[in-house]
Amino acid sequence: MKNLIKVERARHNMTQAELAEKVKVARQTIIAIEAGRFVPSTMLAFKIATVLHCKTDEIFELEDIAVR
Repeated sequence: MKNLIKVERARHNMTQAELAEKVKVARQTIIAIEAGRFVPSTMLAFKIATVLHCKTDEIFELEDIAVR
């Protein structure tokens, strides 16, 4: 899953630690999500989008998936 969290954080002048605090996760979780090593739960994705004043699908994007 691709994401634009880092870009949106920069637009809001927000650190990883500040975002983590607002969505009630560890900073390491935000680091892992931004690096693509961790896919957030639906609830966490909505919380991140809300804090960054975006729609969830504006921040998170599924990578190419095969549809049968």
